[in-house]
Order: sequence, then C-alpha cells, then structure tokens
Amino acid sequence: MSVFTPVTDEEARALLEHYSLGALESLRGIAQGVENTNYFLTTTTGDYVLTLFETLGRDVLPFYVDLMAHLADREVPCPRPMARDDGERLSTLHGKPAVIVSKLPGAPMAPPDVAHCRRAGALLARVHAAGIDFDEGLDNWRGREWREEFAREVAPKLSAEENALIASENRWQAEHDDSSLPQGIIHGDYFHDNVLWADDSHGGVIDFYFACDDVLLYDVAIAVNDWCANADGSLDPKRTHAFLEGYRHERPFEDAEAGLWPLMLRRAALRTWLGRLGYNHFPREAQVTIPKDHAFARRQLLHHIEHARPMERT
Repeated sequence: MSVFTPVTDEEARALLEHYSLGALESLRGIAQGVENTNYFLTTTTGDYVLTLFETLGRDVLPFYVDLMAHLADREVPCPRPMARDDGERLSTLHGKPAVIVSKLPGAPMAPPDVAHCRRAGALLARVHAAGIDFDEGLDNWRGREWREEFAREVAPKLSAEENALIASENRWQAEHDDSSLPQGIIHGDYFHDNVLWADDSHGGVIDFYFACDDVLLYDVAIAVNDWCANADGSLDPKRTHAFLEGYRHERPFEDAEAGLWPLMLRRAALRTWLGRLGYNHFPREAQVTIPKDHAFARRQLLHHIEHARPMERT
C-alpha cells in the first residue's frame, strides 16, 4: 500500500455521497506496500480503507472485490467491500477505479513468533478452503511467462552473476511439472504484514490484489518464505513446523505436495526477488512509499537451492 495519487478531504466527501457510510471524519495515507494508493478513511459510521488502483484494470477488479465478499460471507476474517447506493462495489476517483472496504482491527506481528505462525498457517488454509466454491477465476499474471519475460527486461540493470542465477533458476523451474498438485484460489501475497492481529489469537488477512488461480502449495511457500525466515534467508525450523502444522490441521498436504516443496520454495523466492527488483529498478512516482529489500530474496533463493528438502510427512 502506498500513496501514488493524492486525495483531498473534499474529494473523499464527494465520493462518500454515493455510499451510506456517514460523513467524513478523517483521511490518512498509508505508506506500506507498492501497488495501489491507500487511505485510512474514518466516517461517522466506522473505519474503512479507501483504495485507488494504479495499475489493475477495471476488467479484472471484480475478481478481487467479489473474492473478498465471498470470503467474508464464509466467515474468513478479511475486509468486506462496501456497496454504493446503486449496488456497485467499484467507484471512480481521479479517473481510476476505487473501492472502499471495511478496516480490520489490529496490527501485524513483527517478527512473528511460533504461535502466530501456527495460527497464520491455519488462516491461510481457511482462505484456500473457502475459495473452493468461488465461481470466478483469474490466471496468475506473475507466473512462468512473466518470470521469464521480466528477467529479460531487468537484465541490463543487473550483474552477470545475478543474471546467470535468474536464468538458471528459470530453466530449472521450467523442467518441473506441478500439474498434479492441488490448485485453487491463492492469496498470492500472504506476508506477515498482510495479517492483522487484534489480540494474541485472532488474525485477519488483508490485501488480496495478488490473488489468482494457482497451485495452493505455492501460496504456502510464499508465506513460509516470509513468516518463517531468518536474516540469512534460511527458514527457522520451529516457526516453519508451526506454520505447516497449522495449515495441515485445516487442509492436509498430499504426498506429491511434500515432494515438490523445494520447487515451490525456490519459485516463491524467485518471484519475490524479481518483483522487488522491479519495484527498485522501475519505480513509480509516489508521495509516500517504503522500498523493498530485493537482496534478501536473492539470499533466500540461494539458500533454498542449496538446502531445501521435501516436506516432512507428519
């Protein structure tokens, strides 16, 4: 979440005229994140988040908005999109699609401990389970084609060593078949700062704008690479075990998933590294933003290449 497009109080008041959410009390920009413009929006009826979509087109946005509504209806703790008085969930502000969603209570746990990793794993499994009967779909735009194309785009800005590592990993990923693994709706960005804890035991998940159809295990790997990581890119055994145990309590892993766990850990690290290289080498102008550490994702990929092993079957 960042502020690329400034929104004034007067503009927020004009937008609220299309909703039954009360009068504006305050509007405050959110710095975290890198994709959309986000504001905390407080009205006389409660606290909300206003998002302006900077790159996502109106043609794909119903998928994300409808997914959040679908999950909220199934008691997954996540933001609920607010409907306009005309029944639509999407608005337009500064010529860009916009949405208002409910604001979840709490804050991220940094760094996550063992207990929170276990609960976060269970929550991710609930997202996957609740998404089974969601009848909309969206291909992962950051899949294999994107990884290979972006590697060529960013190559002039990288060292020969970095380019060789990316090319080697892309080749290795292309040699492996993941078609036998369970697929469904994934969150796609289940980092620890996208789970808010109202207290020690109740968490809620936010920021669904990387959600798509893909391998469920890939989503778990994206999460574990963040929730359970040490500074050198290795995974803390206790936190990793807790996250996976929490997840498998809600959805047991299949044997094929256990065997392809190293593949997914490496794929997740590669995607994160490439994404952060993009944010750093091709930045968009923003009023408020926080840069991402791409060197860490590179260290993590190197660690997984050397040390990743199949998942324990417990």
